[in-house]
Amino acid sequence: MTGQKKGMKPWLKKLLITGLILLIAGAVAIWYIFTEKFADTSDRKAAYTVSAMDLLKEFQQNDTLANKKYADQIVTVSGRVTEIEAAAADTTMNIRMTDTTTQSYVIFAFQQQHLNEAKQLKVGDSVSIKGSCSGGIYSDILETIHVDFKRSAVDKVNK
Repeated sequence: MTGQKKGMKPWLKKLLITGLILLIAGAVAIWYIFTEKFADTSDRKAAYTVSAMDLLKEFQQNDTLANKKYADQIVTVSGRVTEIEAAAADTTMNIRMTDTTTQSYVIFAFQQQHLNEAKQLKVGDSVSIKGSCSGGIYSDILETIHVDFKRSAVDKVNK
């Protein structure tokens, strides 16, 4: 041995420590994202209250502006139930409010704890539903807009 040190080079040691810290930070971030719990939508105050037809008109006029306004906001939407979609094994329920002239629609996916409320609804019911807006999308093929809501809860039923 002619003066060479045995062991790890200092830059390699720093690189491995930095990599380990980044790995731990990434694992913590992933754990946080996958275990994040949302507040019950029915307990949250709506940022906006709007009718389903007015909401669809806003998206038809300027979907970019409407998405900036409503996306990731709690919104109460009132309208008439036009379709009810129950998924297999009754684990999820979707309620639609459709504009019959354009076939554009607003669709609400219900939180597990509010599934029974959604099951009580019938086509034709006039209802207010509160949910977290995921945004609207225009379909060039169908020439329609659909606005998605998640974590929804029935706010009020007007039979």
